[in-house]
Amino acid sequence: MRCPFCRHADSRVVDSREADDGQVIRRRRSCPECGRRFTTVEEALLLVAKRSGVTEPFSRSKIIAGVRKACQGRPVDEDAIALLAQKVEETVRARGAAELPSHEVGLAILAPLKDLDEVAYLRFASVYRSFDSLQDFEHEIAALRAGVRGEQAEDAPLATAPPVARAGDKNEGALSTA
Repeated sequence: MRCPFCRHADSRVVDSREADDGQVIRRRRSCPECGRRFTTVEEALLLVAKRSGVTEPFSRSKIIAGVRKACQGRPVDEDAIALLAQKVEETVRARGAAELPSHEVGLAILAPLKDLDEVAYLRFASVYRSFDSLQDFEHEIAALRAGVRGEQAEDAPLATAPPVARAGDKNEGALSTA
């Protein structure tokens, strides 16, 4: 490591400490040439590949912002949201990849969010999975009631819905429950 004061090409590590739950290493260094000390910070860079093909650094604040929107009006405090974001970051970093698709970050958010608040989970899942119809919501609610994840509940029965008249049915006056 080059000394920032005299530009000498070598330095000696005096002390190393972990910071931010082990995600960052702070090293105290000494220059053998000028004798001055300085600190360096090392962090493993985690990149997120978006659907558009653009890559950007992982951002815990983006996780917090998205979950905060889903939890708006719900009895969820900021500490719980910050803890969820930390869990998500630990989960994606534990995979050991330097770059991961944004889809995997979204999946890593869904499980702890479901444990935190089911309504917030449903809100987040509806945007993340691009729900197009009431049936998508009914399917996800049925999966929540059954205690399984939405992508595993393809054959789960739909939640009980009030009867609805459908245009174009054989018996137009008849009611349907699907």
